[in-house]
Amino acid sequence: MSAPVTPTVDVPASAWAPLRVAAFRSLWLAVLASNVGTWMQTVGAQWLLVDQPNAATLVSLVQTASMLPVLLLALPAGALADTFDRRRLLIGVQCFLAAVGVLLTALTAVGRMPPALLLTLTFALGVGQALTLPAWQAVIPELVPRAQLVSAAALGSISVNLARSVGPAVAGVLVAKAGVAVVFAVNATSFAIFAFALFRWRPDRPESEPEPERFAAALRAGGRYVRHSPVVRRILLRAALFVVPGSALWALLPLVASHRLGMGASGYGVLLAALGIGAVAGALVLPRVRRALSSSQLLLAAGLLYGGVLLVLALVPSPVLVTLALIPAGLAWMTVLSSVNAAMQLFLPGWVRARGLSVYQMVFAGGQALGAVAWGALGEVTSLVVALAAAGAVMLVAALTVLIWPLVETRGVSREPAIYWPEPHLALEPHPRSGPVVITIGYTVPPERQESFVAAMRAVGRSRRRTGAMRWGLFRAGEREHSFVEVYQVPSWEEHLRQHGGRLTGADQAAEERARALVEGEPEVTHLLPADPEN
Repeated sequence: MSAPVTPTVDVPASAWAPLRVAAFRSLWLAVLASNVGTWMQTVGAQWLLVDQPNAATLVSLVQTASMLPVLLLALPAGALADTFDRRRLLIGVQCFLAAVGVLLTALTAVGRMPPALLLTLTFALGVGQALTLPAWQAVIPELVPRAQLVSAAALGSISVNLARSVGPAVAGVLVAKAGVAVVFAVNATSFAIFAFALFRWRPDRPESEPEPERFAAALRAGGRYVRHSPVVRRILLRAALFVVPGSALWALLPLVASHRLGMGASGYGVLLAALGIGAVAGALVLPRVRRALSSSQLLLAAGLLYGGVLLVLALVPSPVLVTLALIPAGLAWMTVLSSVNAAMQLFLPGWVRARGLSVYQMVFAGGQALGAVAWGALGEVTSLVVALAAAGAVMLVAALTVLIWPLVETRGVSREPAIYWPEPHLALEPHPRSGPVVITIGYTVPPERQESFVAAMRAVGRSRRRTGAMRWGLFRAGEREHSFVEVYQVPSWEEHLRQHGGRLTGADQAAEERARALVEGEPEVTHLLPADPEN
């Protein structure tokens, strides 16, 4: 057995450090261009619907149509990104998005864009974004050192929020001067820019890469990992508790600008610019703040701040005060999302990173999509003021739940691959897809250590389930007082070999070594293969 892996402690890097990496810098700029185009598209689509009957519902449905595909396709998209070459996948998806953008432009230019068709094509753009997000997020740790991941996540938020400030402002001018079709054309061009940057990127690849997982098996493995990872589930909970009430601002802001404040398209761009300014300012100070506050303290402060801003939007009908209030809202939004996103990237091991991030994107987009519908419907049956006030109150309560369900700190947990299991030597040669396979491990544990051993094995059981086990259990041998038997089942021999070959991390190794330290002698391992391959 190899030496234990020592967890690394990440020191917060400069906010701009990742931009010194040439590959990250060029792709980040391309993503910024794509994000600008996407926000221009959103503004154009929403502005086409502002004067339609049932405008509150239709405007909210633009956000729902954009985000719902992520909710529906996130895990399959993550499995694709973990299974296939991420660069080629991203290039293909950007070409598809550019084609949809061209179709939107042409139909809008000739006046053939009814609300139903607009929402359908917006949904198609959302499908492309659903395929893009996990692949791009999973690529980032390949571009920058681990110590810079928090800063890279903050730069991702800067990109989104710069786009929110620049894109809507430019879109407002173009809508007024040239029409919505030009806005859609710029969006189509932005996808082409991202595809070109990806085409120019030539990542270093190892000489021999492991055989990719089969798609269905990869889907199941990703679901098992999230289901049996308490840290990942807590991160997802914190994201959902912020995004669902927080989506009210993004869903209803066009109506705040047009109906409540009378600011028009350009005024809506100004409001989004205020949010973007706050987000950029937050990214600049976040590394220093993270040195003073824990992640949970950051989430509490940001949630309370954001909830207060929602109440200001509900109660204060002043364009100047609302614009100023949106600056701290942008700061709070960026703080929460960059914190939870970085926590996911730091915790997830490489083999399942895209699938884990896809579930995060599913929670994020699903929370926005379903929240937008709920707040839009509430605004329709009551009023804009009631919907914003209710969202603000929910946000304040949700922020306080961090005292009960804090975000788990992951910066000091080793997530590097740890290949420490001995190679299995079998008398039989199983086919990689033969299964299920049952592994039994016999332990001898002295009486005084047995209670501690059972407690330590709980963490081992979670590790087994995360990395491939469909079932796991710890049993006592009735004929031998000091004997324990660990039994777990994996779907196939191939899946078990993946446990041997890189799915385990330093944290898994540490958990296993804590349990093994309580055992006398060497554990006895047996691999049980199907006796009848036909059944």
